[in-house]
Amino acid sequence: MINNKLLILSLLAALSISSCKNDKKQQPKNEITRKPTNHKSSSQPQENHSPKSNLNTKDNVVLSQKHSPNTISCDLDGDHLPDTVKIVQNTDNKKYGLEIMFGDKEVEYLGMGKEILGQGFDDIDWVGVFEKAPKGEIYWNNVNENGDIMSDEEVKESDKIKLPNDGIFIHQEEACGGGIIYLKDGKFEWIQQE
Repeated sequence: MINNKLLILSLLAALSISSCKNDKKQQPKNEITRKPTNHKSSSQPQENHSPKSNLNTKDNVVLSQKHSPNTISCDLDGDHLPDTVKIVQNTDNKKYGLEIMFGDKEVEYLGMGKEILGQGFDDIDWVGVFEKAPKGEIYWNNVNENGDIMSDEEVKESDKIKLPNDGIFIHQEEACGGGIIYLKDGKFEWIQQE
């Protein structure tokens, strides 16, 4: 009788464990870390550079303690609601990036192991200057094909960009290298600033 009860309890325990394993297999996985997450997976890849294409990394990011400031407020999308941009770190691969929380609470991530806007880097640990680029300011890609820095006079008026809304200025402190991230027609764009 005791052996039958032990057999039944063993079978029930095995079924419970098997059921839990099946539940874990069905959880969505974080697109950067491939670990299970409680968030839904994105329907669009990050390479789209649109705020609508969101990687669900919230479970794997922490606010950077290395960067100061590590948070700015601006209006990236022109909806007159404050957007919050933070420098964050992916706790799995230790790479830094941006967490952009729009006023409507939609969140977008750039970096942290994913290449940023085709610029050849996926980590912004080098950022020493992090600030808002104000709406209406005029910028241009200030490096030519030879890698030389161009002055205002060397740039065609048609190549100058007047920011339609606020942007994000990131730059290496006391060195060359950085740029402005801004939204154009619903997609993130990059302006090189040396």
